[in-house]
Amino acid sequence: MSTSILAFVLAVSAGQLDDGFSTAVIQEAYGRYTPAICLVTYTSEITNPTSGEATKRDNSSLGLIVSPGGLVMAPGHMQLENSEPFNISVAVGQGDQEKKFAAKLLKKPDDVNICFMQLQADGASFPYVRFTPGVALEVGDPILLMGILSETLDFSRGIVTTRVTAVLEKPRPTYPIEGAIRYGFVSGPVVDSQGRAIGVVGFDLTTSEGGDLYVRSGHPLVYQADLFQKYIDKPPVETTLPGGEEAWLGIFTQPLNDDFATYWGLEKRGGLIISSIVAGSPAETAGLKPGDVITQFDGTPIRAKMDREVIGFTKLVRESQIGKPVNIKILRDLQPMDFQITLASRPKSARDAGEYVDEVLGLTVRELTTDVRLLLNLSDDVKGVIVRRVKSGSVADLARMRPGIIIMNLGDHPVASIDEFKAAVEQIAADKPDEVSAFCRAGSATGFFRLEPRWEDNAGKESGK
Repeated sequence: MSTSILAFVLAVSAGQLDDGFSTAVIQEAYGRYTPAICLVTYTSEITNPTSGEATKRDNSSLGLIVSPGGLVMAPGHMQLENSEPFNISVAVGQGDQEKKFAAKLLKKPDDVNICFMQLQADGASFPYVRFTPGVALEVGDPILLMGILSETLDFSRGIVTTRVTAVLEKPRPTYPIEGAIRYGFVSGPVVDSQGRAIGVVGFDLTTSEGGDLYVRSGHPLVYQADLFQKYIDKPPVETTLPGGEEAWLGIFTQPLNDDFATYWGLEKRGGLIISSIVAGSPAETAGLKPGDVITQFDGTPIRAKMDREVIGFTKLVRESQIGKPVNIKILRDLQPMDFQITLASRPKSARDAGEYVDEVLGLTVRELTTDVRLLLNLSDDVKGVIVRRVKSGSVADLARMRPGIIIMNLGDHPVASIDEFKAAVEQIAADKPDEVSAFCRAGSATGFFRLEPRWEDNAGKESGK
C-alpha cells in the first residue's frame, strides 16, 4: 500500500481529515465523481518545424467525462502547436467493468488550456461530472483533487487534499494550489469542502508553447467551471488541420523596449518593431518595411515592451477576419502612418505539408512550406522537396542522405514539388538505371548524392519473393 493511500485510510478511520473535509464528504464525492474519470491513450506526432521531420510517441493522460453522451475533457498539453494526437482510445471504468472506446479530437479552445474529445459510442450513456459554476475561492480554502494513479497501481483512481495558496484577480480570477501535482491528476475534478465539483486542475501554456500574454505557467491552478462550461454546453467542432484557418500578416517583430525607444528618440510607450517581412505577404503588398514600429492594430493599442508581450499581438492577427481590411498604425522615421491591409490565410505549415513515401529509394519527402523556408533562410528561387525520413538500410541511407536535405534534382528530372518528385521516381523505376544522381542542398552547401538502386531486390518484393 502506498504512503498516500495509507494516509487516506488512516484519516478516514479517524473520522476527519485535517484539511477541512469530513470522511462522509470525501467518500460521497469519490463515489460520485471517479466513475467519470477515464484513461486516455494516444500517439503523438511531434513535428520539427526546421526539418519537417516527425517523431511518434505513445502517451496517456487522465480524461474526464463531462456529458452523458461522452464528451471528454483532457489536459491541454495533449494538443500543442507542433504535436498532434491520433489513435485516441479512452478506457472507461475499471477492472472487469472497463470498456474502451475510440474518440475524435475536437477543436481546442483558445482561452483555456484543455482539450475536448467525443467518444464514438452511438446511443451509449456515460457517467459524467456536473460542475457548479460561480464558486469563488479564498486563500486557504481546502480542496479535494481526484486523478489516476500510476500503472504500478493499476491506474486506480486516487485523491489528494490541498489548499488554495493565492488568489490572483487580474486579468481573470486565478487560483494557484499548494504543492506539486502528478500528471495523472491534471484535468481531474476539483471538489470543494461542500462536495461540489467546481473545476479541474490545469497548467497554463508557456509563451514558447503558444501561451498568451497573461499566462500563469509552471504552477498547478484551479480552472474554475466558469472558464469551460460554455464548451460543455456547446461542444467545439471536430478538429481540422490548422493551415488556412488563421489570418496572417507576414511579419516578424520584436518589442519596442525602453532602450530602443531612447535610441530612436521615441516615447517609452512600447510597440512592435518589424524586423523582417515575408516575401509575397499582405504586409509586403501593403508597403510595410523593416524598421517600422506598429503602435495600433485595428483599433487596439500595441504597447509591447517585453518578448512575452508579442504573443498578444500574434493572437490579435490570428483571430482577425481573413479577407477583411484592418487598419494598422505605424511610426516610420518618427512619422505616424496609416495602412489598410487585407489579411490572408496563414500559409500551410510544416505540420500540414503534403508528403510522399518513396519505396524505391527509401525516402519520405515533404513539400517546402513558408515556415521551413524562413527557418532555413531559403529564398523563393530555391525549389525542391525536403527529406523527412530515410528508411534504414535503403538506397538513400547507403548514400548517406539524411532528414533536412533538400532534393532539387533527381536524375535528369527537376524537382520543385511533391508531384514532380513522384513522377521522377516513377520514371526512374521504369528506366531502371544503375545509378541515379540527386542534386541536393544541405544548409548553405549544395552537391550530388550517388544512389545505386537494387532493382533485383525491388523486383523480388513486387513478385512476392
